[in-house]
Amino acid sequence: MGKTSANRAGTRVSLLSAAAAVTMLSVAAIAEEAAAEDTEQDRDTRAGDIIVTAGSLTSPDMPATTPVRVLTGDELAHRRQGGLGETLAGLPGVHLDNFGGGASRPVIRGQTLPRIEILSDGANLFDASSVSPDHAIATDPLLLDAIEIQRGPAAIRYGGNALNGAINLIDGKVPKAVPERGYSGAMEFRLGTGDEEKTIVGRVTSGLGRFAVHAEGSWHAGEDYEVPNAFGTDKLKDSFADGSSYSFGASLITPKGYIGAAYTRQDSDYGLPGHSHRNAVCHTHGGPDLHCAAHDEFTDYFGSSDDHTASIKLRSERVDVRADYADLLPGFYRVRLRGSYTDYRHDEIDGPALFSHYTNEVHDGRIELTHKPLLGSTGTFGVQYTHGTFTGLNINDLHILDDLLTEDAELFGFFDFVPPYDHVTKNVGMFLSERRSFGPVHVELGIRKDWRDISLPPGQFVVILSPELEAIYLPLLLQIYGPDWRNAMREDAIKLYARNNPGTKNGPLSASLGATWDLDGGYSVALSLARTERAPNLRELYAYGNNLATNSYEVGLTQSRRASSSFPESRTDVLETARSIDLTVRKRGGPLEFEIGLFRQEIDDYVFARLIETDSESGIPHNYLLYTAADARFTGIDGQAGYRLSPVSRLTVFGDYVGARLKDGNDNLPRISPGRLGGRYEWALGPISADAEYYRTFAQNRSASYETRTGGYDMVNATLAYRFDRGSGKYAELYARGTNFTNELALSHTSFVKNQSPLRGRSIVFGMRQQF
Repeated sequence: MGKTSANRAGTRVSLLSAAAAVTMLSVAAIAEEAAAEDTEQDRDTRAGDIIVTAGSLTSPDMPATTPVRVLTGDELAHRRQGGLGETLAGLPGVHLDNFGGGASRPVIRGQTLPRIEILSDGANLFDASSVSPDHAIATDPLLLDAIEIQRGPAAIRYGGNALNGAINLIDGKVPKAVPERGYSGAMEFRLGTGDEEKTIVGRVTSGLGRFAVHAEGSWHAGEDYEVPNAFGTDKLKDSFADGSSYSFGASLITPKGYIGAAYTRQDSDYGLPGHSHRNAVCHTHGGPDLHCAAHDEFTDYFGSSDDHTASIKLRSERVDVRADYADLLPGFYRVRLRGSYTDYRHDEIDGPALFSHYTNEVHDGRIELTHKPLLGSTGTFGVQYTHGTFTGLNINDLHILDDLLTEDAELFGFFDFVPPYDHVTKNVGMFLSERRSFGPVHVELGIRKDWRDISLPPGQFVVILSPELEAIYLPLLLQIYGPDWRNAMREDAIKLYARNNPGTKNGPLSASLGATWDLDGGYSVALSLARTERAPNLRELYAYGNNLATNSYEVGLTQSRRASSSFPESRTDVLETARSIDLTVRKRGGPLEFEIGLFRQEIDDYVFARLIETDSESGIPHNYLLYTAADARFTGIDGQAGYRLSPVSRLTVFGDYVGARLKDGNDNLPRISPGRLGGRYEWALGPISADAEYYRTFAQNRSASYETRTGGYDMVNATLAYRFDRGSGKYAELYARGTNFTNELALSHTSFVKNQSPLRGRSIVFGMRQQF
């Protein structure tokens, strides 16, 4: 039962260094304030405003050179759903990789995690969503103030995983200001028809002198959601999603900024539609052939019906430390600190069997300094350090471990490492970006260097022999290993483990050059050139075995020769290298506004899963996939244009298209988003607002060899809201949001399980929200 994974490191990186930095920042800020208290202006911000900090994807003093969409206010409130992917789906350039009602990942310009980075107020978010599509992103959109979506490379500040874009989740759990009236808050209630949704959300911030405290929470319950009858049933089995989240935070507010911390916990329980354990028996015999039938030691270790529910129970705990200060240090505009500790874990359950358990424990810290003009330019220098231990990869038989260590061991003996197997990642990153304006032309230059080290320390080595077996084998063991045969056997096993699970060291280097030209009348043109290097993630490197979520047997880059001598050499040195060019044309102000982005990427050593063969002996096709590095090209266009027809109405047209191909021409890349074109009409008069939206997602005919063509579909959505304004920023609102009004069967080509998990059928959410 040898597995390809790693073991838990005995040492833990503490937050002492972050706490020390916090203390020094606090002392410096208070001292600085005391010296200049009589000349400083009050910089408190009204509660409810969205603060764009130095950690955001947009900056008030420098326009972005790639498209950035900010989702906030009423639009965010009405679009919010339980998953981040569903919340953002339909925005220009953003599609959906869905897995029922519980797990949904956004797809930007044809690519999803790990080629887009998810951020929490400018700090990296850590969970297990990048290693499998059935793993939810650990955030609750119901508690967000705003979401920023950057389409295009964002690697300078956030590393190579932002090769194709970044999504910044802005929340209020660490207060940035003392509420103007001493307190502020909001609550929301929602009921939905499509999945019998029931949701409660609440938040409150209170101030006392220079201190502000914040508490928030949400509870959500959704049954299996309705799908069109054309799917063969009216509800998608095991698409339910339940969850809760809460957070407590506090800050010290000064005229120069704030420093604070927050604790957040999220719990989720959601189903995995179409999940099957029938292919858990799939295996190889050291060659390129996949065999999905039980024999000899390759048995059906689930040994039970495949009719019951499969689900994931998730728990994520996170501590955030945040600070943003202006004019704190001589020569610097801003000082910004982000520190976090994440303790993430989830169980994968199939009926009575808890067959897999994932954990991700991460310490992360970053500090950024933005200097004042130097030789005519301003810039930001930053340093980031990350230490994480990840477990769970390639484990599907956790539920029979006790039997292996007791009953089977008594009969046959047991010599092997046992879970958990750790993957320990250490990463240090340094970056610098410089900006300068030459009249109407704004130029930005950036560079980032990372040093990443992944190690797989061997875990607990277990030797179990019954007295009867030991009496039989002891003379042979003494002859081979000597008197200390147990330790000698362990040393040999460690050497074999190290050969099968090599560590990796990578040093990605990324650079970018961008310029924005402001023209008359609110027009601007931006051009961005970027060279981004990305190191493969854990699954791409170390996959070795069945992934039941995607019905595939996967082999990572470091495991290829271990799987078969006919496969390419195992590699630890792969670095994706993308050369990108982005052209963005904008118009701001006046009745006509638009933002349109054109892009092209040439990617060397693009890592993807190439099909070796498909086996259907179990009745469910199972793909044998080998992670491969090959050259690829992406080109496309996305954007939107809005025209204000009258003071109370606006018409917007939006769309996107991505073309992707492998340069060797032997296959197409999998799960590339199809083209889309749509329009939205918005109307608001007094307390009443409404919108109606239609878009056409076209068929995707260019599919990989193990995919099928995906038909196009039409989507019609609409919102109606009535607001009761009570003055001083207080209001109550009643709203109804309907999606897929035509109840059309819609399959997402970007999903691993498009045929198992169609998009939701007709659904209407009724909500009441209040701000006080």
